[in-house]
Amino acid sequence: MNYGHRLEFGTFITPTNQSPQTPVQLAQLSEQLGFDVVTFQDHPYQPAFLDTWTLLTWVAAQTSRVRLSANVHSIPLRTPAVLARAAASLDLLSDGRAELGLGAGGFWDAIEAMGGRRLAPGEAVQALSEAIDVIRALWDVDARGGARVGGEFYRLDGAKRGPAPKHPIPLWIGALKPRMLRLIGEKGDGWLPSLPYLQPGDLQRGNAIIDEAARSAGRDPREIRRLVNLGGRFASSRAGFLQGTSQDWVDDLLPLVVEDGIGTFILTGDDPRTMQQFAEEVMPALREAVDDALPAGSAGERIRPAAAIAARRDGIDYDGVPEALRDTAVEPGDPGYRTARGGYLRGGAPGLVLRPSTTDEVVEALAYARRHPDLPLGVRSGGHGISGRSTNDGGLVIDVGGLNGIEVLDASQRLVRVGAGARWADVSAALAPHGWALSSGDYGGVGVGGLATAGGIGYLSRSHGLTIDHLRAAEVVLADGSVVRASETEHPDLFWAVRGAGGNVGIVTSFDFVADEVGDVGWGFLTQVPEDVTDYLVRWGSVVENAPRDLTSFLVMGPPRNGQPAVAQSRSVVESDDPDVVIARLQEIASIAPLYDQEVTITPYAGIMQNVAATAHVATGEPVAHSGLVEHVTPEFAAAAAAALTSGAIYFFQLRAVGGAVSDVPADATAYAHRSANFSVTAMGANARRLDEAWATLRPFFSGMYLSFETDQSPEALAAAFPPATMQRLREVKDRYDPANVFRHNFNVAPSATPAAVTS
Repeated sequence: MNYGHRLEFGTFITPTNQSPQTPVQLAQLSEQLGFDVVTFQDHPYQPAFLDTWTLLTWVAAQTSRVRLSANVHSIPLRTPAVLARAAASLDLLSDGRAELGLGAGGFWDAIEAMGGRRLAPGEAVQALSEAIDVIRALWDVDARGGARVGGEFYRLDGAKRGPAPKHPIPLWIGALKPRMLRLIGEKGDGWLPSLPYLQPGDLQRGNAIIDEAARSAGRDPREIRRLVNLGGRFASSRAGFLQGTSQDWVDDLLPLVVEDGIGTFILTGDDPRTMQQFAEEVMPALREAVDDALPAGSAGERIRPAAAIAARRDGIDYDGVPEALRDTAVEPGDPGYRTARGGYLRGGAPGLVLRPSTTDEVVEALAYARRHPDLPLGVRSGGHGISGRSTNDGGLVIDVGGLNGIEVLDASQRLVRVGAGARWADVSAALAPHGWALSSGDYGGVGVGGLATAGGIGYLSRSHGLTIDHLRAAEVVLADGSVVRASETEHPDLFWAVRGAGGNVGIVTSFDFVADEVGDVGWGFLTQVPEDVTDYLVRWGSVVENAPRDLTSFLVMGPPRNGQPAVAQSRSVVESDDPDVVIARLQEIASIAPLYDQEVTITPYAGIMQNVAATAHVATGEPVAHSGLVEHVTPEFAAAAAAALTSGAIYFFQLRAVGGAVSDVPADATAYAHRSANFSVTAMGANARRLDEAWATLRPFFSGMYLSFETDQSPEALAAAFPPATMQRLREVKDRYDPANVFRHNFNVAPSATPAAVTS
């Protein structure tokens, strides 16, 4: 039978040390020829061979696409715990190209001579089983507590977990005997025998044993890839199995795919000519033959393990996911779920994450969501999502991270089109060569979509305004699935609402911005220890509010700890490349309190926004955050803030300078209406009740709220974000573009009448 796996090809190269660069060159040739995986045998007791793990690491650095594996590791001489960390490390360094082949031993005299333990056949199977448990336990970084495996041969006793691999590394097991085959069915991800060692019927018998063991363990046999090492000789006419023309090879291999379920053929031998002929003549012809012979063809089908299917949430039509989105959709049991379920600070547990990569696919994703009217719907761009709107529990998430293009439309006008899924680190890097920039928060990992529909308070706000102030047009998928362009002349009411309340009216897929001309800027990161927090806040607020517009400063403080005074960290941008100007602006802040540390540089704006790790956002917490806008940092507000910090209810307190160019825009020009505020205030805490109590002492000073940092979605919070006139106007827009309130799982401005959500 066929198991539905994608047809793949690999090479099996001798790790000879007689000419150390030869295996490296053959691996590079394998990549050039289009092979999917390169493997090396692992015999640490063989002095004629290079150490396989060292070779794998070196080859990973000399290649860019091909996946790498031992074929197979000798577990008695490779401590599983160390092997797990080595494999995960190589996977991270190679961008997800490490695979792991495992073997129970076999050459016991040589293993024993190297200090390994000689094992009886049954013991070897048990030892390999325990080794698999050790490896998987250390990779399971989401499990709580230290890793524990109680084994006779290998054990863990509270070992720290991690690192997690870049991708789910499959465990391919080399085996022939029934006990090992049953182990593969129970715990393995692949069966990797060598064809010359197999007798007629062994593949069928082996598959039957693996399949039965898999089903007994509650697994789907299709979860286990079937691989085989093979060798042969090309000739002008057939002389036997895999002895003949390229077409003869195709004829011999096709039944192994169709009848025996082989999904990966690994060519043994070190002859470049054989590798080339196999790649150029056998691989494409075999793929074509498999396409004709099997419904899923050589591309295979996505196979979700039984455990993943069991993790599905109620009320979701998983089988009805649109075909265009099926391959990239992420369910709770999928390997990619840990990085897709939440964001920068927030975990979340959605029942399904859809990841469209085009506007048409966004339309399909939204249509699918409308068929689930009772489920929460989150829309996510970069995944920062402090407010919690980009994830949920048991609902649907439409992740537009794949719509991340950045394009210059008109250089003379500095007009750029940015996909909603792009991140600001990438945007700033793309604009930098032109001498342009867009004010964009304070963290490069933030997605464009979320920030550019809420407002966009960034390091250039006082000199250039909010991000939304640079928006000239947006492509929007409306609640009914139609796609419109919103601008001052096309759907101007929608364009007004997108700038500050975009999550209520549609899914923006791209933005047309006019960038600013911004050269190198001054960057100051000052750490200070204020003796009097109230006085410090008042003086910092006065300096920033009265400074020239070329200064924008953000201040972060936490509570006093262990009897030590609170620490204040200011991050400031001075839009000037003149050191004297930069120092003059920063000196005003530096003189407020003693400096503990400082970093002052002249840098491109893009350099500041590269403050993001390359890894995906992964979090498990549920932080509580509140947001407010204040006109001035008065002594009364500063005293209340200092007291709130002292209470211990707040672990993160931030003031962001606004004012300046932000205030130049009329209050009714966009749905972001609080243009007169000079500062945005954010506080985060671990305990909702205690944070609410501390925040209540600050609320009398607020003139509004910036919804990106607010987790409270009550009517009171909504009223703080949108003044009455703005709210009325938003409700009219909502009536026109989302009367069924499809986009309600956020800071929802409900339509005048809220009928049942549409179901198609």
